[in-house]
Amino acid sequence: MQLVVSRAQEDRKGMLGGHKGVLFRLYTRLELTEEEEELLSHYKMWSYSLFARGQMPVTIEDLAEGDLQTVENVEILLRNEEIVKRALDQLPPLMEVLRSFGGEEIIEYPRDVDGLAGA
Repeated sequence: MQLVVSRAQEDRKGMLGGHKGVLFRLYTRLELTEEEEELLSHYKMWSYSLFARGQMPVTIEDLAEGDLQTVENVEILLRNEEIVKRALDQLPPLMEVLRSFGGEEIIEYPRDVDGLAGA
């Protein structure tokens, strides 16, 4: 899986053509492998909510189709970009769980929890 991020800006013009500042656009699109798409379809996970924007959830499907945000300043753009990245950090473990159904997992003890085994 990959996240494609595109940033753009656009000058805002007033009614008489005067400069009214800049708008910033953040476009994010999640690119999935064929296997990942099949897992999401099989387990009906396309509507899995990754984060909320206002009252609306943003789902895996939303990001796979591409998500465009227009914001007033760069600080908001960077914060929103980080929210998307952190939300997608949860997808690799989710995919591993989906792949694990129908099999078994063997866990060796003592477990290496964050590199602390044997410490």
